[in-house]
Amino acid sequence: MQLIVLKAKLHKACVTHSELNYDGSCAIDGKLLDLAGIREYEQIQIYNVTNGERFTTYAIRAEENSRIISVNGAAAHKASCGDRVIICSYIGLDEKEMARFKPVLVYLDEQNRVERVKDAIPVQAA
Repeated sequence: MQLIVLKAKLHKACVTHSELNYDGSCAIDGKLLDLAGIREYEQIQIYNVTNGERFTTYAIRAEENSRIISVNGAAAHKASCGDRVIICSYIGLDEKEMARFKPVLVYLDEQNRVERVKDAIPVQAA
């Protein structure tokens, strides 16, 4: 049995560009891609914390250390500059792989600087 689980996320990234007339995708600072382990052209899910939109696209590499998060093409209708988004990638694992797997969780500030990196989400208290 395969389980689809969270592989990586960039939590609360700030959209720096929204380019309607650009090849579709989401350009992400290359250093952030590498840190999270998200590969160029990998499918990603974007959850817009600001307006509630959720959509699928793919990652492309932006200049390293640029702090760019650019939502491009048709997806530009779903995110504006300044919106806070969660960018996630997923992976299929079998039960044995799942026992050893830890996601990469990258938490960003409003300038897309890394605040912390974790491999687990704390238990939610009542």
